[in-house]
Amino acid sequence: MSHIDNIFHQVRARLQAQGVKLWEEPYYSEGMGSIEASIERLADEYAAQLGLDVSHCKCVLTELQDNALRKLAARREFSETGLATFKVRRIDNRKGTTSILDVKCDLNELGSKLQHQIATKLQLSNANQVKCISAGRILAPHITLAAQQLKNNQQLIVIVSGDDNQNGALLHERIAKIMADVEAVADSQNQLMEMEDQDGNPVFLPPEENRALLIATACCEKARAAMQREDYEEALLLLLESDERFNTCNSQFLESVDNYALLNLDIVWCYLCLKNVSQLPDADRRLNICERSFRRSYGENYSRLYALKGRCCPERALIMRLQLLQGVVLYHQNERDAAYERLEAAAQVLSELKVNDEHLLLLVEMGFDVSEARLALRSSAGNVERAVQFIQQRKQQMKDARKQSKAERELHRRYANQTVKDSDWVNPRSVCTLIEMGFERRLASAALRRSKNDVPRALELLQLNAVELSNDLPDTPSADALQLATLLQLGFPEAAARAALESTRNQLEQATDFLLKSLQSEEELMETVERIMNLASGDASAASTSQGSAIGGLMDSVLQKAQAELTAYHAYKRLHADLTHNEQDYLDLPLVQEEQLLLEYRKLLEQ
Repeated sequence: MSHIDNIFHQVRARLQAQGVKLWEEPYYSEGMGSIEASIERLADEYAAQLGLDVSHCKCVLTELQDNALRKLAARREFSETGLATFKVRRIDNRKGTTSILDVKCDLNELGSKLQHQIATKLQLSNANQVKCISAGRILAPHITLAAQQLKNNQQLIVIVSGDDNQNGALLHERIAKIMADVEAVADSQNQLMEMEDQDGNPVFLPPEENRALLIATACCEKARAAMQREDYEEALLLLLESDERFNTCNSQFLESVDNYALLNLDIVWCYLCLKNVSQLPDADRRLNICERSFRRSYGENYSRLYALKGRCCPERALIMRLQLLQGVVLYHQNERDAAYERLEAAAQVLSELKVNDEHLLLLVEMGFDVSEARLALRSSAGNVERAVQFIQQRKQQMKDARKQSKAERELHRRYANQTVKDSDWVNPRSVCTLIEMGFERRLASAALRRSKNDVPRALELLQLNAVELSNDLPDTPSADALQLATLLQLGFPEAAARAALESTRNQLEQATDFLLKSLQSEEELMETVERIMNLASGDASAASTSQGSAIGGLMDSVLQKAQAELTAYHAYKRLHADLTHNEQDYLDLPLVQEEQLLLEYRKLLEQ
C-alpha cells in the first residue's frame, strides 16, 4: 500500500462526505471540460484540512474526476448500445496489480465471450489462460454474464496462467488436474478420504452432502499448501472452487463447523497478499461470515473458547488474523478510528502468540515437527515441558478417538456398500447408540430410516412398533450357488463372496461392487486386476459359450471398476504429496507476514 493510495482514501471519503461531484460544475463543464481553477482551489482546501501535499491532492482529484467521467460515459454507452464496461484488474502473485483495462461485452453473452475479449486485450492467444473473478466467484464460461449477476461498470480481477518453473504446466491446467484428482478420490468406493473433526472423531453425513464436503475440504487443504509456498494465485482459485462446493451443503451444518469460516478468512487473506483491494465488498462480506461463525463456536468475546482452553489456545492465531484483516478493510473504507482499534487488538494478540525461537528449535531437535512444536508452545505459554506433554496428550487423544469410533466407521463403510439416496441414509453413530441400548442392528437401521435419523423418534418406534418394523424387513436369502461359483471363479474368497451375495440379495453386479469396496489396500486392488486380466486372457476358449460370454462380460465390468479404484489411489497419493499430516495445521500461522502488515498499516494510519 503506497502513500498515494492513502491520499486517495482520504480525499475520496471527504468528497463523499461533502457531496462534491467532480463531474459537474464548477469542476467540470461539457463545453470546457475540467475546470482547472476549481480543482486547484479544492486541492488547496483539502490539503490544508487533511495535512496533505497540494500537488498530490490535485493529482488525486484529477484522477478521481477522470474515473467518474469514464463511468458516466460507460453508463451512456450501456443505455444506448447494451454494451457493458468492465474494469479488469490483472493480478500477479509477485507484483500485485500489473495492469488495469476497460473491456466491453454484452451481458447476454456467455462468460467465454468475456474471457476471449480480455485475452485479446492482453494479447493472449488462448482465452482458457484467463480466469475472471467477480464478487468472489469464478466466472463460468458456459453461462451468460447476466445470469452470473454481472453489471455494467463492475470491477473484475483476472488471473492469467503462465509457465510454472516446477513442471512447465500452466496454472489453470494444474488446477484442473487437482480438481480431477479431488473428485476421483471423493468418488472412490473405498472411502480413501473420511471426514473427521479436529479431535479425530468421524463426521457422518448423507452421501451427496458428504461428497460435496470432501471435495470442498480437499480443495482447502491444497490451497493451504499453495499458501505456504506463497502461491496465492493458485490458492485463491482453489479456495473459490471450494466455496462453490460448500455452498451446496446444508446451511445448518455449515453454521455448526468452523470450516466455512476458515475458508472465507483464507480467501480474504489471498486478496490481501495479491495486493488486490478491488474485492473489498466481497472481503467485508466474508469477514462478517467468519466473525459470526467464530461467535457461535467460541462465544461472545471468545469467552467459551477461553473458558475451555485458556487464553493461550492456538485458535487465537485465527482470531488475530481476523482482527488484522478487519482492520485492513476498515482502513480501505476510510474508517480510520475503527481500523486503528482493530489493528491494535490484533497487535496485542500477536505479541502474546510469539514463541521463543530457541524453545522451538529445542522441540524440533527432540524430533517433533515444526508445526506441532509451535502449536504446543502457544498452548503451553512457552513452557517446553508442558509443550512436550501437550503433544503427547494430543496424540493419545487422537488415537483414543479413532479407536472408540471404530464400530461407527465400520458401520459407515457397510452402509456405503449399499447404493442409497440421501433420503435413505442412516447415521451410523445413531445406529451404534441404539445397538448399545440392546436393539438389533437391522431393526435399529429401519427405525432410523423411517424417523429420518431422529434418535428419540426411532427409539419410540423400536419400543412401540418393533413387530411391524421386523415384518417390514426383507428376508436375507442364501447365496445363489451358481452366482457363488462365478465369484469364486473370479478369485474372490468364499466367505467374502457369500456375504456379498447375501447382502445384495443375489444381485451379481452389486455383489462385485460390494467385494471391490471391501478391499483394504492398493495392493489388494492390483492383485485383483492382475488376477482378472490373467483369467480373461486364459478364458478366450470359453468365450464362445453363453456362460463364458456372461463371465467375460462380468470380468470386463469388474476390471473396469477395479482400475477406476486404482486411479483413485494414484490421485490420492498426488493430492497428499505436499500436504502435512498435522490435523491442526490450519492453526499454525507463523505470523511473520501478519506482523509486517501490521507495521505497514499502522504507519499508513499515522500519516
